[in-house]
Amino acid sequence: MSSDPWGRVDEQGNVYVRTADGERQVGSWQAGSPEEALAYFERKFQGLEAETALLEHRVRKTDLAAKEAQTALEHLRAQVAEAHAVGDLAALAARLDTLAGEIETRQTERRAARAKAQEETRAAKEALVAEAEQLAESNQWREAGDRLRALVDNWKALPRLDRKSDDELWHRFSHARSVFSKHRKAHFAALDSERESARAVKEKLVAEAEALSGSTEWGPTAAAYRDLMTQWKAAGRAQRDAEEELWARFRGAQDVFFQARSGAFSERDAEQGENQKAKEALLVEAEAILPVTDLKAAKAALRSVSERWEAIGHVPRDARPKLDGRLAAVERAVREAEEAEWQRSNPEARARATGMTALLQAAVDKLQADLDKARAAGNASKAAKLEAELAGRQALLDQAQKSLQEFTS
Repeated sequence: MSSDPWGRVDEQGNVYVRTADGERQVGSWQAGSPEEALAYFERKFQGLEAETALLEHRVRKTDLAAKEAQTALEHLRAQVAEAHAVGDLAALAARLDTLAGEIETRQTERRAARAKAQEETRAAKEALVAEAEQLAESNQWREAGDRLRALVDNWKALPRLDRKSDDELWHRFSHARSVFSKHRKAHFAALDSERESARAVKEKLVAEAEALSGSTEWGPTAAAYRDLMTQWKAAGRAQRDAEEELWARFRGAQDVFFQARSGAFSERDAEQGENQKAKEALLVEAEAILPVTDLKAAKAALRSVSERWEAIGHVPRDARPKLDGRLAAVERAVREAEEAEWQRSNPEARARATGMTALLQAAVDKLQADLDKARAAGNASKAAKLEAELAGRQALLDQAQKSLQEFTS
């Protein structure tokens, strides 16, 4: 008979393991010595120990799923409970009990972690839905569209919730994207319609601009182009390609007209510069008339200057006031000389001056005679009165004689 602390082999070759409940036969051995029998059944125990150690390592050191760990544990427990092995089966069972507690704790922790992760996922998806619903009403088409695409990527990166909750949130998220897409599509459809209308208006404006490009009516045509430009700006923008092509034509027509006008104005400016020099030479000749000493010769000279002045044509606008002012000064001087001559030679005015002088002379003579009589009669008061009246009439007579003298000088 052979034994160790955890088992023995009896004389008949039966092998027993010692447990807290007593001995239990685990097998028999007929092929060799009792020591070999015990060694064989101890090796079977060592195998169970190795499996237990491996399961402990997997539970404690790896991400072994709780369900898989529980299945492995139950299987190993059954093996230990019915083990045909010799060793400290109670200690091995205790290790498995401890491991069972750890698995349960880990399972509880994982359920809590999953629940927390689900709540975090729900909160994250609800935030995505809320932002998407807010963006659905935006008219910042590019920015909002880019952000919605980013939100889709964010959604895909999140774990799934339970099917009902996930489907409900996705429905709201998808609906918000659809609303935005519908609004954007309607906006760009309206924009396309506006741009098509703008294209039609601008094609008409281009045709008008091209029709005007050959005009030589510089002022009215320039005003017409300004009006066309105002209409162009008010028409809005066409599609980019059409806008660029129409603008090139419109601008080209303007350039043809304004370049032609510029060339004409350059020629005109050169011609008007020569005209200015010619008029300045005439002004020297006209100003030589002054002062007027011979009215007839002055008028003839001024008439000659005026005829040549009119024949010369336009001068630059900024020079015109000064040139015209100098000629007008000569004309005014000649006109004033002519008026003075007329006053001296006017027979009607001379006759009136002669008559007035005669009347005043007669009145003075009469007053002088009356004054002499009053003095001779010694009537001092009457004499004083007549003296005052005579002084007034004499002053008028002196003035009349002076005026009459101007007609005879």
